[in-house]
Amino acid sequence: MAVKRPDEYLERAKGMKPRVFINGKRVEDITRHPVTRTVVEANLASYEWAQDPAGAKVLVRPSHLSGEPCNIYNTLNRSTDDLLKRAAAGLYAAERLGTCIYRCVGCDAFNALAATTYELDRDLKTSYHGRLMDFLRHVQDEDLTVAGAMTEPRGRRDQKMQEWKDPDLSLHVVEKSDKGIVVNGAKINISGAYASDWTIVMPSGARQPGQEAYSVSFAVPNGEPGLTYICQYNPFSAEREMAEEADDLGNPRFGQRETSMVVFDHVFVPWERVFLCGETKYAGRVVTRFAQVHRMVCGGSCKVGFGKVLVGAARLIQEYKGLEKVPHINDQMTEMVTLLETVRACSKAAAIEGTEIAPGSGVYFPDDMLGNVAKLNVCNAFWRIMALAGDIGGGLVVTMPSLKELRNPETREYIEKYYGFGSDTPASDILKATKLIQNWAAGLHGVGTWHGAGPVQAQKIMVQRLANYDEMKDLARQMAGIGRPKKADDAKA
Repeated sequence: MAVKRPDEYLERAKGMKPRVFINGKRVEDITRHPVTRTVVEANLASYEWAQDPAGAKVLVRPSHLSGEPCNIYNTLNRSTDDLLKRAAAGLYAAERLGTCIYRCVGCDAFNALAATTYELDRDLKTSYHGRLMDFLRHVQDEDLTVAGAMTEPRGRRDQKMQEWKDPDLSLHVVEKSDKGIVVNGAKINISGAYASDWTIVMPSGARQPGQEAYSVSFAVPNGEPGLTYICQYNPFSAEREMAEEADDLGNPRFGQRETSMVVFDHVFVPWERVFLCGETKYAGRVVTRFAQVHRMVCGGSCKVGFGKVLVGAARLIQEYKGLEKVPHINDQMTEMVTLLETVRACSKAAAIEGTEIAPGSGVYFPDDMLGNVAKLNVCNAFWRIMALAGDIGGGLVVTMPSLKELRNPETREYIEKYYGFGSDTPASDILKATKLIQNWAAGLHGVGTWHGAGPVQAQKIMVQRLANYDEMKDLARQMAGIGRPKKADDAKA
């Protein structure tokens, strides 16, 4: 059975020796550092769920390569039913983690590359697809964690790539040999790579003739020579480093979403792990297909799971304060639920209306319009949900004292008395629920939701491209009794 035990992943993680820096210091053990270990814990949870019968129904499905059961994050979507299960897995993970499932991007990268490498082999007689399937089979057999990397620093946006002062601002090939390639550059905002077994690297955008060196995709193992991971750092990172007990934090086990910049300094990649190299025509296809599935899941499933946790915390505060019958608060709760269910409906519809991309590849992708609409809706909805939850939580969301005061003999009595609100609920429970709201409403997730899987403008561009305005105009003409305009050729005739 190709579904491994949690302890097997944990042992691998303990053996990982990536070159990781956070807050100006080298991290010697990613499984023990208070910030980096949250990524390890999130990956570990995916193995725990797969061992549970209820979790296995959501997260385990057979491999099309071997027929063996394996984690859904190491499989391809080969039907609309698979797409529905992929969306369900995203929701399941988000509800339980309250942060990223770091295997998500790698899964969507596998799917984007599977369809595109199929076309490459068909059109250009390359061997990329076979290499990718061999690598996927290895990942499935060993139940490995795979991160994905796409976003790059890039140079000035008003200049062409070839005009940038530093070519490394976009990852590119600097050497080729009969053994493989050498790459330079960096990927930024990369979720969980330093605690994953492998990272799949994709182009950051479409490529034009003359940009062959930048049209590259490959897989690289954790800690490969030349790789450096420089982690994000923010007030929540500092708080986690200083916490005496995990329970003092809003999301004790899994924390906030953790990312890093991954620097590639003359990293060697053997040909068997290269899936695109110089074929500019196909680079954009990888990017758009990745976004097609990722926006359905990231926007329409994961953020819905996050939102459900946030709504649950707001409901707890409502009850703790005795506000269950206050009409405007119940209206706020209803609005939050409605926003979440609207987004979830878009995600499910995108999966149901999915189709095979690159006929013959056997890889299915969600409906592009509905996937983009799901992500576009959740960007605005999540800000609104955070605002409503913050309103219900009150000023305490940003003014609450440290939970350490409950262990301070000089302040404990005051905290229990004044933050218990005269209810039967312990002040510790009220403060923990408030801290959870703070984790969202005053945390990183607003901007993360806005930009994750592409900023809002990217979805708006796709909606403009995909909208069938001609069909809509025809409907309007028919209803209004307006004839179709003559074409230029007809007018000349």
